[in-house]
Amino acid sequence: MTENTSPAPGAAFADGTADEPMLRVEDLHHSYGAGAATVHALRGVSFVVRRGELVALKGRSGSGKTTLLHLIGGLDSPRSGRVVVGRTDLSALSGSELLELRRDRIGFVFQSFGLIPILTAAENVGVPLRLRRAEPREREERVALLLALVGLAGHETQRPAELSGGQQQRVAIARALANRPALLLADEPTGQLDAATGLAVMELLRAVVRSEGVTALVATHDPHLLGLADRVLELSDGVVVEDEARTVRDPGSR
Repeated sequence: MTENTSPAPGAAFADGTADEPMLRVEDLHHSYGAGAATVHALRGVSFVVRRGELVALKGRSGSGKTTLLHLIGGLDSPRSGRVVVGRTDLSALSGSELLELRRDRIGFVFQSFGLIPILTAAENVGVPLRLRRAEPREREERVALLLALVGLAGHETQRPAELSGGQQQRVAIARALANRPALLLADEPTGQLDAATGLAVMELLRAVVRSEGVTALVATHDPHLLGLADRVLELSDGVVVEDEARTVRDPGSR
């Protein structure tokens, strides 16, 4: 058998040591439009996230949560300020390097699930692994592990239309974890789910953060989900107005 000598995902990017923060956001400003129509989405946002921390982003619609996640994930560039993931300053990366960073070191979970309708659950989870040309055996083992982790063992061959909304979101979470990202960004991941299913998905996110060693930022407007976070950052009109550490309750308790 030929040894796979390909570099690990994200090997080109420096994550730093265990005692260094996973994320630094420094004086981020961002706006849309021009002149009198300018909308200031972020106005000097700064914070640090430790490794392995689950941080909830709280705020009303229009407070800047989605804009902030897009800037942290390298989907957009700030007007000023910077985002540092590990030791990697996103502003110093080229377009191809940002693409590689997003593919290998940052996982995304969105409210809309974003699954490919014609692919099975297993095939959807395996898409990121195919993009980095993982060996078939490695891909199959990782997909099986992740579907089991999110409670979908036995659903490998079902397509999105054959799954409930909560199950589809679980597939999306498994897909986001496929390449072992250092940072997981989730934008209102429970927004299309009923309260009980949303709570189950949030508990799942907390569990996978622990089991996979991931650092996570989760935007949510649901106050019932905030108790599962290590910290809550509240945004209002593009400014951090609260940064509160939480005592996390046992997900198994009600």
